[in-house]
Formats: sequence, C-alpha cells, structure tokens
Amino acid sequence: MDPSPHDAASRAQELQRNWYGEPLGDLFRRLIGDLGLNQARLAGVLGLSAPMLSQLMSGQRAKIGNPAVVQRLQALQDLAGHVADGSVTSAEATSRMDDIRQSSGSSVLTGTTHSSTSGSAAGSARHVVRDIQSLLRAVASAEEIAEAANTLASSHPQLAEFLHVYGAGRTAEAITHYEAHQG
Repeated sequence: MDPSPHDAASRAQELQRNWYGEPLGDLFRRLIGDLGLNQARLAGVLGLSAPMLSQLMSGQRAKIGNPAVVQRLQALQDLAGHVADGSVTSAEATSRMDDIRQSSGSSVLTGTTHSSTSGSAAGSARHVVRDIQSLLRAVASAEEIAEAANTLASSHPQLAEFLHVYGAGRTAEAITHYEAHQG
C-alpha cells in the first residue's frame, strides 16, 4: 500500500527539520514575512523556480539539491536577523537581496566565495562559517554529522569538535570557534 500524500509530506518535513533545523515551509514563511517578500520574489532570490519553492514548502520535496541555493538561504536568514535587530534598513535589505540572488556560492575545490557581497572581518568570518556549514549540511543532516562526530571523539577529538561545532551547532557558536582559531 502506498503511503498517503500527507504521510509523505510529514516524513519530508521531518527530514527538513533534521537537515535545516525546521521545516522549509516554516522557514520560507518567516523569511517572506521578515523581509517583506512574496513567494515569487523569494524563489527568485534563492534561484529556485516558483513550483520548486512550493514543493519544498509543502513537503512534496524534502531536500534542496543545489548547495548554492542552501548558501543563499543561509544568507537570507542572516539578512533577516539584521533587519530584525535594526542593523539593516529595508532599503539596504533590498540591495543585499539582489547581491544574494547574484551570488553563485562557494567553490568546493578552491574554497573561495564567488559573490558580490563584501564586509567587515566579522562578516567575513560569518561567510566562511556559513560556507563550511553549507558544505557539511549538503552531504549530511545535523543529526548524522553529530553521530559521526561522536564516533570520532575518542580517536580524533579535534575533528569531532569541528564536526559538532560547524555541522551540528549554531552559527554564532561556529563563528566564535572560527575566530578563536584564526592566526
């Protein structure tokens, strides 16, 4: 017997919760509200088609397959936080969304970010951390990364710490870790 569409959507949303911290429908709706977007504009900034965005929101699809889209999503989350705390105006947010839309993400091979955005050292640390998080989360869920870190903890404690902090931890903690380990 085939699972019902509701059961399939519930499973997809649970996977999204593991991979992205919450169901994408909740995340996308919050970004739409926080940044004053509509679904079509959000899809455009992320580099998704409107139907793909809708499928991710409803749980018809579970995973964002393109790491550059995941990075753009993380950049939008960061931007929404800055708008919420008042450090970025609505006009600045609109300009930054254009920059995010035009960004092509990171190159796994070179470790460089190809984006028209730039900023302070703190902003740079945030971008590096987001790139690392995106790469890790593109290959495994936070739960899987934490499990791998626990497996490595006794034989490779520093690698286990890295996986916990960047793969399963919060961005703020990862930025603090990153800054503490720089030159």
